[in-house]
Amino acid sequence: MQVPRLHPDTIEQVKQRVDIVDVISDRVVLRKRGKDFVGLCPFHDEKSPSFTVSPQKQMYYCFGCQAGGSAINFLMQVEKQSFSDVVLELARRYAVPVQTLEPEQRQELQRQITLREQLYQILAVTAAFYQHALRQPQGQQALEYLKSQRQLSEETIQQFQLGYAPAGWETLYRYLVEQKGYAVHLVEQAGLIKPRKEGGGYYDVFRDRLIIPICDMQGKVIAFGGRTLTNEQPKYLNSPETQLFNKGKTLFALDKAKDAIAKQDRAILVEGYFDAIALHSAGITNAVASLGTALNIDRIRYLLRYTDSKQLVLNFDADKAGTTAAERAIGEIADLAYRGEVQLRILNIPDGKDADEYLKTHSHEEYRQLVTDAPLWLDWQIQQIVAGKNLKQADRYQQAYQQMMKLLHNIVNPDMRTHYITRCAEILSQGEAGLVSMIAQNMIVELRNPRRSGPIGSVPGRPQPAKPVPSLPEGNRLERAEALLLRLYLHCPYQRQAIADILEERDLEFSLSHHRFLWAQILEIQETYPQLELDPISKLQDKRLEFPDEMAQVGHLFQLDELRKLDITRAAELIRAAVTRMEQVMCKKQSRYFRELWEKTNIAIEQERGEKFSQEYRTAAQRSIELDRLCQVSFSDLIEI
Repeated sequence: MQVPRLHPDTIEQVKQRVDIVDVISDRVVLRKRGKDFVGLCPFHDEKSPSFTVSPQKQMYYCFGCQAGGSAINFLMQVEKQSFSDVVLELARRYAVPVQTLEPEQRQELQRQITLREQLYQILAVTAAFYQHALRQPQGQQALEYLKSQRQLSEETIQQFQLGYAPAGWETLYRYLVEQKGYAVHLVEQAGLIKPRKEGGGYYDVFRDRLIIPICDMQGKVIAFGGRTLTNEQPKYLNSPETQLFNKGKTLFALDKAKDAIAKQDRAILVEGYFDAIALHSAGITNAVASLGTALNIDRIRYLLRYTDSKQLVLNFDADKAGTTAAERAIGEIADLAYRGEVQLRILNIPDGKDADEYLKTHSHEEYRQLVTDAPLWLDWQIQQIVAGKNLKQADRYQQAYQQMMKLLHNIVNPDMRTHYITRCAEILSQGEAGLVSMIAQNMIVELRNPRRSGPIGSVPGRPQPAKPVPSLPEGNRLERAEALLLRLYLHCPYQRQAIADILEERDLEFSLSHHRFLWAQILEIQETYPQLELDPISKLQDKRLEFPDEMAQVGHLFQLDELRKLDITRAAELIRAAVTRMEQVMCKKQSRYFRELWEKTNIAIEQERGEKFSQEYRTAAQRSIELDRLCQVSFSDLIEI
């Protein structure tokens, strides 16, 4: 159908009804920052978020590529659609009545909108039919199964609208078509019946199964899941995809869990319907379930919009099948984890149990503790690599080393990679602290040159000495050191005075212009707002519009993912390392400066002046060498891979 010209009233209502955060978070992982949200810009490649969304202004803007506009502009750019197509889609999404300037097109447009409403109605009537059947004699086995085997309360059964599909081939068909008078083609489009291959007629999709309704975010039924009560295969059966139901984009129980996820700032993802239902029944209401498919990025981004810290706990069985299911479920979101955009954790319940089984013999407090203790996905992968391996055997050591290198190679975020190089080196050293630095240097060299192959592991549990680590350009080392110091200042309130004192004591200043800018803003804010001594970040965020270019260069310093939080536990060590690098660079500059002065001095005429410059040069050069040696000791903190 040709896209109609939309009435101005419809366009205005869509603009008023649409929520820009709601729209953009479908496609961009957003983090709350003050009053706004930030994320990686979808219109250009970037490692640090410069894309800002303002709920108050209903606008977005990227400080990197200068893209900006409203929710409609965003969808037009991302989806490559026309203005009218985008407005129509938003009108359907937010239930805005559509008016057109061409009366003859209104009927067809209204028909398309009405179709979805009719499907919603048919599915709601069907859910009520299944609930009623559960209370009938033919549904007693299913009801007993829910109460005895699943140990669900009456309240939980009603909350999730659980029901029963009778065993007959045409029971639902007769009810909806013959009794209720719904058109056959609409019932089929709702995914409830299928045409027979031979003989004509239709048959019910769900027969003699326990029924679990699947709802959209508004709590409307859009599909069903059915569990067999016999040995029929498959054990679980889902509705086919329809105009309302997309299996790859749907998470079970998200409509019931979204508020708890936002409040607890954490989502728990389980594999089965009854795992999610059991968790909700136990009061753990931030749980949702996948529908047996890999987690695509769109579905995860939709889920992550409800947690500011982007924390997702994946709870599948701890046995081999559960591990395989977890790896399959992770799917496309691995890239998000490697970039540090999601705090993905893996919870394996002891003894290979699922959440439903575990809660039958353990309290909800014990389950919550398992969630709290769940390792990050990258740590879990490392655990899988070394599980059952005797690293004192050369071949097992080499195998673990190569698998770790493959994992490290996939990590995009440089800070994350540095952290995990140290972590892997500590594991491979098997408690011998003197080996950690050597193993880590081997890893760094190999990551920089993947084709390099050496005799690593030729002695059981012992790497051979690595070649010297290629030094970074001075500017890169200084950039890393200054950025580290500023990040620690922003996120470690208890270290701020120590940082200020050591900078003053050693008479150090930030060399890079954008770092000098940020430090000047910090000092200005603390002088103007002494009551904000422990949190200058919120005031700094307000300067993005006043100084867009400068703030764009330092925006990444305001981010603190879980891995950087781990680094904060050794903040004092990192401060010393960063300051040492800054002082070393300063000493190198001083040595070059005094050497140039000495070379320009005519010793025959200005002997005393020349000797002074010579002494200053030697002192600065010697101090630079000493500091460089100290920097090499803390290479894992400062070297950028």
